[in-house]
Amino acid sequence: MPDAWRIDNEKWKASSFSGFGAAVAGGRWNPAGMHVVYVSQHLSTASMEKFVHLPKPIPPTMKFIKLPIMFSGVAIERPPISTLPANWRAEPVAVDSQRFGEAWYRRGATAVLAIPCALIPEEENYVINPAHPDFKRLDIGLPEPFTFDPRLAKLISP
Repeated sequence: MPDAWRIDNEKWKASSFSGFGAAVAGGRWNPAGMHVVYVSQHLSTASMEKFVHLPKPIPPTMKFIKLPIMFSGVAIERPPISTLPANWRAEPVAVDSQRFGEAWYRRGATAVLAIPCALIPEEENYVINPAHPDFKRLDIGLPEPFTFDPRLAKLISP
């Protein structure tokens, strides 16, 4: 069983673990310019995380892939939730959570940071540093097609 999952646009599969997308836009746990990769503990959580960031409606030509990840004994930093910024779930994303992730990245102690999912805090997401020496120890599986259930369209308000 994989430790984590990533869902990505099929056209980006060759660079899915480069961190380029997060570096361009910034994210909850990284400012723009910082290359990290976001993955989720469960495939369902990964699909929700991807879904909330997609354009609506999803273009019918947009195809997706799922990628399983095994951490293979790589150290993971798991900060207690009490140490996260009080506004870590804020939308739009708070600068405080970006600074928290940036501090982890700059310390360079681990290739993986485990943080709660903003959508479902009881589940974990992971921020991966592709520049960390332990990144090459991750076991990233082959991409497989992934499709969103069409019933999810009901979640989009007109």
